[in-house]
Amino acid sequence: MAGQLRIIGGEWRGRRFPVAQASGLRPTADRNRETLFNWLQGDIKGARVLDLFAGTGALGLEALSRGAENAVFVEKRRPVAQSLQALIRRLEAGIRAEVVMADARRYLERPLHQFDLVFLDPPFRVGLLPGVVEQLQRGGWLVPGASVYVESGIEETPLSPPDDWSCRREKTAGGVCYRLFQAGG
Repeated sequence: MAGQLRIIGGEWRGRRFPVAQASGLRPTADRNRETLFNWLQGDIKGARVLDLFAGTGALGLEALSRGAENAVFVEKRRPVAQSLQALIRRLEAGIRAEVVMADARRYLERPLHQFDLVFLDPPFRVGLLPGVVEQLQRGGWLVPGASVYVESGIEETPLSPPDDWSCRREKTAGGVCYRLFQAGG
């Protein structure tokens, strides 16, 4: 249903929530999320999660619903971040979830935490992925063996991951390419 987010699995399975209406907001489709979380089955429980271009928060919320320890949602648009914060309050997930209203590149300038799982779903056709991946790698944001999910438009140049990353899974659906990497370490 347009304008709604559905949690697919875990504690909040089947719950639907309204999402903010904002230009360029493109939540990861249910089918793609279902595939991704099947790939991640053994990696979610107890994970520390970074949802870097959070938008609706679909990816980070799905991870929390499935047992992630905590999640940091980074979103630069105030109305979208406020909507996500309201949704987190509604789910009573406040101590496990933090919304940071900031530009993703700026947020990564100062390492604060290390994460087991990172979701990278930036606006398409803007060219943010290479720089963000470099900042994650250089800044020490990833625990050894961290999982990094990358979503991009199929018309975009594929991401050249760092040498010590391996592509665990890859799929294309509609106009979207999504890949799951394992960071070295």
